[in-house]
Amino acid sequence: MPEIHRLDSRDAEFASRLDALLTWESVADEGVISIVNEILGAVRERGDAALLEYTARFDRLVLDRGSDLEVPAERLAQALDSLPSAQREALHLAAERIRAYAERQRLESWEYTEADGTVLGQQVSPLDRVGLYVPGGKAAYPSSVLMNAVPAKVAGVGELIMVVPAPGGEFNELVLAAAAVAGVDRVFTIGGAQAVAALAYGTETVPAVDKIVGPGNIYVAAAKRQVYGTVGIDMIAGPSEILIVCDGQTDPDWIAVDLFSQAEHDEDAQAIMLCPDADYIDRVAAAMDELLAEMPRADIIRTSLRVRGALIRVRDMDEAVALANHIAPEHLELSVAEPDALAARIHHAGAMFLGRYTAEALGDYCAGPNHVLPTSRTARFSSPLGVYDFQKRASIIRCSAEGAGVLGQTASVLARGEGLIAHARSAEYRLSDQKD
Repeated sequence: MPEIHRLDSRDAEFASRLDALLTWESVADEGVISIVNEILGAVRERGDAALLEYTARFDRLVLDRGSDLEVPAERLAQALDSLPSAQREALHLAAERIRAYAERQRLESWEYTEADGTVLGQQVSPLDRVGLYVPGGKAAYPSSVLMNAVPAKVAGVGELIMVVPAPGGEFNELVLAAAAVAGVDRVFTIGGAQAVAALAYGTETVPAVDKIVGPGNIYVAAAKRQVYGTVGIDMIAGPSEILIVCDGQTDPDWIAVDLFSQAEHDEDAQAIMLCPDADYIDRVAAAMDELLAEMPRADIIRTSLRVRGALIRVRDMDEAVALANHIAPEHLELSVAEPDALAARIHHAGAMFLGRYTAEALGDYCAGPNHVLPTSRTARFSSPLGVYDFQKRASIIRCSAEGAGVLGQTASVLARGEGLIAHARSAEYRLSDQKD
């Protein structure tokens, strides 16, 4: 069977062994950061010329002019039209479900009026321009295009710019088709840290954006971290994760493949199951052994399970809930008889999948909620990507004369207490105006 950690919460060293498994550190060492900074500086200083050089060097794609980096809108439409009908219909259905869910997330402006006529409120507006990074080559995920682009469009983002590398000039047709379905406005064939730099600083061809979203390799992640502040970013995501809490009554084949579904992402992905039934854990392990040979990405799954996977025996479901909150997983499956009761006690999870029939993979593609989720225990303080990530809030304050009097007195006292006399006088001038 595939090697996987077997833990028991009764063991004295359980807590330290679990925390060692959960620990994941970015491999963005000084060497990576140095390369990224060099690329960021070159694109900032030389614009399109640097983009063309890096595209030829890293993607083996030689282009003559900066304008050649842009993919025509007709090319996106062509990709969509040329898909097999089943894939085209699946893209449309997934986009519709993501859009329907996102529509319910949209923040609205509001205000209220106090007794003296002072108005307080909040004005919500979309970001002007957003950049969407999409990996190219083998790590091409059209589902990520939909999950990032559709909420941005629902939020009302003025312009959505997508960047995607095309190694050797080859595009993933599903990615281009997904961009067409999602309503992406412009697409550029650039990738890596140079694409992040172009989005953050702008070039002669690529417009600067207000926020960059989307997954990428370690160089992309490091570049996003470096440009944060010049632009906003969504998050610095780690490897994919799944935690399954099972009562021992679900078909073990289902659980085995659910664990595989995240382990197959890459060797650093993490798949963990919690269950109080030792015999059932053995049955899941046996199912994993039997089914692994059927998986095309068996080598990746095997490495992921050996390095970071675990089958954990817990005392009872109460302990399973406590451990789930400690782990704070990206994806949490509650494969139990009464999942709602357990879900009410979960405080830290990116997304919860309730019941035996709810495979996490449905959330990856078409259930509706976003699959861009906090990883590496950041679900303790972070949330899934949503429409709200593409909206801004501005406070509104409109004082009546009476309100300025009441608030001005309080502001004056506090400002003088802080030694900020201009602040105090600013408030006090309104008071003297009322006395005249």
